[in-house]
Amino acid sequence: MENDLNKPKPVGVGVELTEEVAEGVYSNLAIISHSSSEFVIDFARVMPNVPKAKVKSRIVLTPEHAKHLLLALQDNLAKYEQRYGPISKSESETFNPTMPINFGNSGEA
Repeated sequence: MENDLNKPKPVGVGVELTEEVAEGVYSNLAIISHSSSEFVIDFARVMPNVPKAKVKSRIVLTPEHAKHLLLALQDNLAKYEQRYGPISKSESETFNPTMPINFGNSGEA
């Protein structure tokens, strides 16, 4: 029987969430770019009939952390769809990196 004192202990990280950050920032557009050493995700807000999207937040990640984020999002989306049903997209919406938001006929984004 192995001695419990020799087992590695899990290391936890305390996370502090200020009131301001806890409110969150609404974003309906993410612009992702990368270099050999980092990924940059700009979260922006696109509004109908407004010619420019304003970046509201920028997150810089290492490639390893970007991969962890991808896996965490996939896991959470699967859990969401298992609980609430599939997330559907209209047939007219297709992934287009240059125009990811479709406001229909109400204006251009």
